[in-house]
Amino acid sequence: MRLSEKKKIALVLSGGGIKAAAFHLGVCLALREKGFSFAGGSAEDVHMKYSDDKLTFKVYVGSSAGAVISTFLASGYSIEAIIDAFERGAASDLNRLTQRKKVYARLKPLSYRDMFALNGGNFMDVVPNFLRRRSIMTGGLESLIKNGFKINGLFTTKGIEKYLRTHVVKENSFASLGVDLFIVGTQLNHSRKVIFGNFPETRKDKNIKYAGFATISEAVAASASLPPVFAPYGIRNEKGKEIFFFDGEIRETLSTHIAADAGADLVISSYSVQPYHYTPEMGSLHNYGIPLIINQALYQVIEQKIAKHIEHQQNISAIMSAIDGYFKQANLPDEHREKLLDIVSKRVNHKPGVDYIYIHPSPQDHEMFFVDHFSLNPEILGKIVHIGFKAALQVLRKIDL
Repeated sequence: MRLSEKKKIALVLSGGGIKAAAFHLGVCLALREKGFSFAGGSAEDVHMKYSDDKLTFKVYVGSSAGAVISTFLASGYSIEAIIDAFERGAASDLNRLTQRKKVYARLKPLSYRDMFALNGGNFMDVVPNFLRRRSIMTGGLESLIKNGFKINGLFTTKGIEKYLRTHVVKENSFASLGVDLFIVGTQLNHSRKVIFGNFPETRKDKNIKYAGFATISEAVAASASLPPVFAPYGIRNEKGKEIFFFDGEIRETLSTHIAADAGADLVISSYSVQPYHYTPEMGSLHNYGIPLIINQALYQVIEQKIAKHIEHQQNISAIMSAIDGYFKQANLPDEHREKLLDIVSKRVNHKPGVDYIYIHPSPQDHEMFFVDHFSLNPEILGKIVHIGFKAALQVLRKIDL
């Protein structure tokens, strides 16, 4: 695989809070150092600045925190401007990595207030009913929880939606962009994954809904809504019905198929989830309490999903290669070989000629596991950006440009 020969390149970014966003930014810095460019802005902007498609990202797929970073990039903002928005006057590590000379389009800082808007104006709403009034409880613990905790999230992503709508996206329309941007969500009252993008009309199948009725800021707010921290986000469809959505990675952690379906022949995915591997420096997780043990359990589940996803892609490619090789070795007619390969490809949604690159933290980077998911501390951000930068370089060094 020679990267320079690829004609349409996509970037797929997963979720995981500010920690994931900082990791993705480090990955982007490494990609840029290796010669990649990030196209973004209006169709006119993209045509004028990025007429050469060589090593240029023109397809972005994002979930949750990855949706936020994807939106910044697709809107035409530089990596420096995005880092600057997360923490004005960031730590020296960030300044060293970005080698800032000038930020061409400075963004308003993204604050805790933007990210953590209280869900409703009354804080007492988060207090369980049984603590506010006497009630007769029937059933066991599950019944107690269901009847006591009616709040659908401590916070709302309305602050994120307003920030993007007011300070980031100009026309707030997928169609206004000169690149492809796809935001992944999950439909709350269904079992479907939802893909928001520039779709002329909403279409759906058993597992996926392709929705064109949301603005960019609404789609990102929906994708970033992870209960119980963030309440599901409601968006009105073309018929005026409000539909609720939440986190884009509930159904699938990496939606690389979206990029391939959009015509990309190189898909680079960045994900920040890496379960902790024992180190003498940090010791065993059983000494750190419930929160980190829960994190480890969730990370192991997510890692397994990603591993199965990658294994499935590799197995399909191996099957296609075996069929192709057998027909050639047996001197069977090319028309039958091509017909069979086409049938199998359509059946399993395999895109011939598409290569995938996956970037994630090393198990030895224990700092990535232990730091908070939502910290804007400059020192912490600097460390995570550096981890993402290093992880990407380690992968890219093995690939021929």
